[in-house]
Amino acid sequence: MKPERFDEGRFEFGESVRVTRNVRNDGTYPGMDVGTLLIRRGSVGNVIEVGTFLQDQIIFTVHFLDQGRMVGCRLEELIGIDEPWNPSRFEFRDRVVCTINLSLQGEVVFAKGSEGQVFKVLRDSEQIQYHVAFDGRVLQVPESALAPAHPESFQEPEV
Repeated sequence: MKPERFDEGRFEFGESVRVTRNVRNDGTYPGMDVGTLLIRRGSVGNVIEVGTFLQDQIIFTVHFLDQGRMVGCRLEELIGIDEPWNPSRFEFRDRVVCTINLSLQGEVVFAKGSEGQVFKVLRDSEQIQYHVAFDGRVLQVPESALAPAHPESFQEPEV
């Protein structure tokens, strides 16, 4: 018997998928505060159910076995396990520090150790880059020039 197909054949029941965005508790996941990170971008899970939300949004229930969680994901948050994925060390909202002096036109605008916050992840090229906000100014910075601002609480992503 062939597995049931969801959303015009996009994913099958039991199919492995990868989440492309961090999934945070929007208040619907019990026992955790709103905003708590539930599943980190890049994590792999299996589709176990499909449903709708507000009659027009298809929601896939994905079981992330490694995290021990079942989470609802929208189609635009998922890709097939075989689709290209370029993992990044940092994500939106992560606090980072620059590991080198950051300069514009030869002038240092932020000294090594300056703290900023990731505003956007740019993963279109081989080398991951980020838009990072430093004191209200956004710079594009390569991953190699950044470190976690609070390494004691930073969780390295699984590659």
